[in-house]
Amino acid sequence: MIEAVQLTWRSWNEICDFAGVGKLSEGKPEGFNPNGNPDEIGLRIPTLEGVMEATEGDWIIRGVEGELYPCKDSIFRKTYEEA
Repeated sequence: MIEAVQLTWRSWNEICDFAGVGKLSEGKPEGFNPNGNPDEIGLRIPTLEGVMEATEGDWIIRGVEGELYPCKDSIFRKTYEEA
């Protein structure tokens, strides 16, 4: 079983709590604007494979060992089901 939150403007506060958003230099996910567009939302996430970027609509997943990683919505919906 995993925990996940979809990255949207409406869920930004929830994402901040869920992912412990801070600075990459502190080993925490960090927000950014994709393509420099202030209307778009993104999150850089340090993972075991390196820094990955999630953009609006992606899911932020907390794995079984507490690790975070992004997942595209289409893949998420094909892979996971709600408990």
